[in-house]
Amino acid sequence: MGPLSDVKILEFGSIGPGPFAAMVLAGAGANVLRLRRPDEQPLIPVAGTGADKRGRPSVPIDLKDPADQELLLRLVDSADAVIEGFRPGVLERRGLGPDDLLARNPRLVYGRMTGYGQDGPMAQVPGHDINYIAMSGALSAMARQGERPLFPLNLLGDYGGGGMLLAFGVVCAVLDARTTGRGQVVDAAMVDGVAQLATPFYGFAAAGSLGPPGTNFLDSGAHFYEVYETADGGHMAVGAIEPQFYGALLRILDIPDSEAPQWDRQRWPELKRRFSAVFRTRTRDEWTAVFELADACTTPVLSLEEATVHPHNVARRTFVERDGAMLPSAAPRFGTSSDDRTPAVDTQALASTWGLDEAELAALDPS
Repeated sequence: MGPLSDVKILEFGSIGPGPFAAMVLAGAGANVLRLRRPDEQPLIPVAGTGADKRGRPSVPIDLKDPADQELLLRLVDSADAVIEGFRPGVLERRGLGPDDLLARNPRLVYGRMTGYGQDGPMAQVPGHDINYIAMSGALSAMARQGERPLFPLNLLGDYGGGGMLLAFGVVCAVLDARTTGRGQVVDAAMVDGVAQLATPFYGFAAAGSLGPPGTNFLDSGAHFYEVYETADGGHMAVGAIEPQFYGALLRILDIPDSEAPQWDRQRWPELKRRFSAVFRTRTRDEWTAVFELADACTTPVLSLEEATVHPHNVARRTFVERDGAMLPSAAPRFGTSSDDRTPAVDTQALASTWGLDEAELAALDPS
């Protein structure tokens, strides 16, 4: 159960931000049914790419088959929302665009996930996370001084500026539809979303306080917001921005306040060298023991495997085992949710919710 337990969402199978949005919505309790191609195969030949399909079952739908189209339209009639990630115009050509589906279900929310949006000169241009964060301007700011920009995996475009904002937009539009009785299109574009996430940095730039990449306090320019190597080749992450946290950091590193003025930008390179030398005097675990409960905003850089067994994450059940793999639990947490925030799919109950018959139930693929 969860706060969205009375919300029904159809998800057209896709990759990246669409499945992530559906996973987030399912984790909040929504009844999500994924529509997959009958011959669906992984587009990326890497094991583990289906982790974002958890939390909801799927049913095969051939958009060219009249019988499957009829099933799809029947499902649309009782849905609160649909989520799709096709290029603009693809579903319109199938007779499944917003005008077609809203004519059947005026309360329907039609969530559309693209890189460049439903209109504009680049609407039909293909791309991926790295392209969208580049076009938003954000990628240009992600670089150490004198180095080329480094993308943050595909977390920013696909998931932060894409899937997460699509999920947010769908929930907003469902709330509006329940008040007004009118559905609408949610046009979620990753370029738009990443640009919004970068709002503070556009503000810095407009105020003239943003220097070249790698010279600012959040982009590796500052000594107090940096990753440092330890004696054993591990790393510690330092984020001591506020003066009280910076002061605690200096005390632990045994560096006098007078020798390390925090906001003297001219001295940041020198202080980074000094911090680097100090951090190399102990192993990561030794520094972790010193900093773990200190007000210095300094933590070990954990591997993916280490994160799943860290005592804090274990206590919070941040990760749960599913089909032999440790995967992140649903987030955020709600007081109305059960302790198990990634429950197994009850296909019988979900089939009843969507009005599926025995044959359609038999075709369900739980995930």
